Order: sequence, then C-alpha cells, then structure tokens
Amino acid sequence: MATAATLPTFAAGPVGQPDIAYAPNWDTYQARVKRHVDGGKLAKALPEGFPTKLQSDLVWDGATVTDKYQWWYRLTESDIAEINDALKQWKALGKPLGELTQDAFPLPKLHPILRDIAREIHNGHGFKVVRGIPVEKYSREENIIIYAGLASHVAPTRGRQDNAYHGKPADVALAHIKDLTATIDPHKIGAPAYTTEKQVFHTDVGDVIALFALSEAAEGGESYLASSWQVYNELAATRPDLIKTLAEPWDNDEFGKRGKPGYSARPLLYHQPSQGDAPERLIIQYARRSFTGYWGLPRSADIPPITEAQAEALDALHFTAEKNAVALEFQAGDIQFVNNLSIFHARGSFKDSPEKQRHLVRLWLRDEELAWKTPKPLHGLWDRVFGGVTAGNQVFPLEPAVRSASSGEAKNGAVE
Repeated sequence: MATAATLPTFAAGPVGQPDIAYAPNWDTYQARVKRHVDGGKLAKALPEGFPTKLQSDLVWDGATVTDKYQWWYRLTESDIAEINDALKQWKALGKPLGELTQDAFPLPKLHPILRDIAREIHNGHGFKVVRGIPVEKYSREENIIIYAGLASHVAPTRGRQDNAYHGKPADVALAHIKDLTATIDPHKIGAPAYTTEKQVFHTDVGDVIALFALSEAAEGGESYLASSWQVYNELAATRPDLIKTLAEPWDNDEFGKRGKPGYSARPLLYHQPSQGDAPERLIIQYARRSFTGYWGLPRSADIPPITEAQAEALDALHFTAEKNAVALEFQAGDIQFVNNLSIFHARGSFKDSPEKQRHLVRLWLRDEELAWKTPKPLHGLWDRVFGGVTAGNQVFPLEPAVRSASSGEAKNGAVE
C-alpha cells in the first residue's frame, strides 16, 4: 500500500505556484493570513449584492446541529419488506439498471418519506442519512439495485461520473470510493478517493451527492459535513476580501480532459438573490485538487499559478469548515444524501484490514422538481454530468476502478 511517505516524486506544478499542497497546513495558512492582514489594502466591503449574513436552516454549526435536527431515518422492518418486494419485481423485469425509475422500483409507503427527505435536502438542513439496509443479506449487484432504487425516489436524475467503461463510450452512473493503492500505480491515482488519506473539505459535481456504505474501515474514515452557508457567514463577517476573491474567476485545471482546453475560468462562489418563489441562495462549488493537484495528477505546469490571495481563500474554506463540521458515524448499510450546493464534505484518514475494508459507492443526482437554479458559469460542467445521459448507455460497475478524470493518465486525454 502506497503512503505519502513512500510515494515517488511527482511532477511540480506551474512556476510561481504558492506554497500550498492538497493537504492543508495550519502554520502555513496562519503565516499567509498574517502577511495579508499586516500588508493592509484588503477589501473592506462584500461584493455588490452579497448578504452580510444568511438566515436559513442551511446555516448550522456542527457542534449543535445534531441536538436540534434528526439527521437520520432508520428503515423499519416494513420498509425493508417493501424494498425486498421492489427488488424482486425489478429483477423479474430483466431490464438494464439504467432503466430503473421510481415506477420500476415501487415503494408506495416509503415514497412519501423519501420525498420528505428530498425536500429536507433542498430546503432544510441539506443532509439526511437513510440507514439500516442489511447489506450482508444481498449480493453486490442487489445492493446497487436497492441503492439506485431508493435514490430514484429522492432525486430521480442520475449523472455520469465517467464517459467510458472498459475502453468504450458509456454513461458511467456509479463510482466506487475505495483504497486501491495496493493494486494501482500511485502515478495513476489523482484523487484521494482511491487512497486511505484524509480527504479535505470540498464539493463534487451535481445537485445531490449520495454515498452508500457497503462496508466500514477497520479504523477511522469518519464522514464530515459542514454548512458552506455557515462558512460564508463567518468569512463575510471577518474577511470580506476573501469573499471577493472567491467570487472572482479562478483558473480551474481541466487536467487534459479530452476536448477541453488546459483550464477554465469560473468563480468558486455564487450569490442568487431571491426571485419569485425561490429564496436567496449561496452556492460554493470547488475541489481543492483542481488548484493544488494530487499525487499523480499535479496542477498543470502550463497554466497560471493560483495567487497568494486564492491560496489563503482555499485554506480559509477548509479550516473554517473543519471548525464548524459535524462528524457522522458512517455505518455499513447507510446512504448519505447531501445537498452539494450548500454543504462541504470531507473524510478522515483510515486503515483497512483483511476483514474490514472501507467501501462506498457514489451517485451524482438531480431532482428537477426541487432543483436550485444552476449558475450560468457552471452550465458546462453540469451539462458534462447530466446532459445526454440515456437509460441505455448507463453503466453501474460492480468493481472499483479509478475514474479517468481522477487518473494520472488524465493528462493523456481522459474524460470527465
């Protein structure tokens, strides 16, 4: 198993890149804060139209949120029986999994509960865990069917997480999150999802992220969530200059994805004023590794380095989220649904054993009925995930593999 201490040396990023790595360093961050604050000339006002403080159930502190909010729903025996009936009915149809819908996986009594969860994710606290699936009683394929079936009642539209499967075009709807360092060259790993390392606070792509725990780690691997609206409120009150930095265009490394230029410029932070029935909303969309690189996928050398202000903003997002995060005990049989537009997620480092190996599967989802308006600069990214996905082209791999967009081979023409 490869570790940070045993990894071979990887290529450096662009000339002029600040002293910042994927793993945040508190001392480096504090030194950078001191330089900027002591240097003065920091913006004192928020960008025009941005709120001084957000008021919503989506604003919460991890230290108290679980005292005020029941963040889990435990499946009852009746629910499990209904799921088993739906599974049996679906298998009798003999259809490919891409055709699985609410109607094809009927849950008449559980459906209203799952729709309440969907509303909670979009307009409430932004997260909910459905727990109690007896994963040990089902095959890998049956667990994935149940997962996709339940998820279809929460957010029916599945996005693609890769464009190819076994070298052929496909809408790969399911991704595995598992340590693969024992079997894969670390030069071919460009994301912490395939290692045992800590995963820093970030967002994925899509409106709703669903993670299903097939099995737990022997030690560690905690799931952390943090309200990005809480993070915004703290930074808006103390460092409006960082809010201004986050709302300006950043050069996102595209890591050589096929058909894409070297990088694309877009903000990390978006404000949407209230309009009609839609309330005021704030969206932060970013992955730290797009600006720092990771293992076999370093930040490209031929694109502009990030600025010192951007480096500080990245660390500010992580450390403020970490301070306000809630740690959820992720158990085998849990499905975690998260509003990807209002919540950051992270993971603690972990250790596996021959008997216990952390293994999650992920879906990127959207519910057209409840969906937030997608900011215009994100349309291209959202289209790469949701545009043109068809039932016939959807693939649900049963075994883990590194997504091409997260591979060190991505610079040789991999896709999103």
